[in-house]
Amino acid sequence: MGTGGTSTPAPEWTVRLRPPRNALDARAVGWWRAHCLLSAGLPGLAVAALGLAAVQPWLLVPAAVVAVLGGAATVLLPPRWYRRHRWEITDTAVYSRSGYLRQEWRVAPMSRIQTIDTTRGPLQNAFGLATLVVTTASAKGAVTVVGLDQQVAADLAEQLTLNTAHIPGDAT
Repeated sequence: MGTGGTSTPAPEWTVRLRPPRNALDARAVGWWRAHCLLSAGLPGLAVAALGLAAVQPWLLVPAAVVAVLGGAATVLLPPRWYRRHRWEITDTAVYSRSGYLRQEWRVAPMSRIQTIDTTRGPLQNAFGLATLVVTTASAKGAVTVVGLDQQVAADLAEQLTLNTAHIPGDAT
């Protein structure tokens, strides 16, 4: 407070958390479906094979349960995940939103970015997709954007590298 009973108000900063603007590549739905099929299908087939080979018909019940639940997950979850996952890169930060039941919103200021990587496993590669991994000085870990077109991910990594090269400091 000043001497005459007047005070200078502190500047007000308004930060509005809004959904990031960009959707993932539409092929991410197929990638997630293939992942669900493999995750549920292989164990289900293994249990069914054990039940048939060892003549243990009771093992066919858990195999059927895995097949029904895996089939439902394969059909229902990927489109919902696609609608929830979003990303955006601005001049000041990298934004991501992911998750369905447990949603996670992440914002990484450019000044905190330490490394930028792209990764892709065999299944992602088959769909022409990649993951952008932006490592920051946060204890929470990296900001990841899954399901990007491989070229888009490479271009974003290059753009982020150029953007962060002009920021002074060591991102810690």
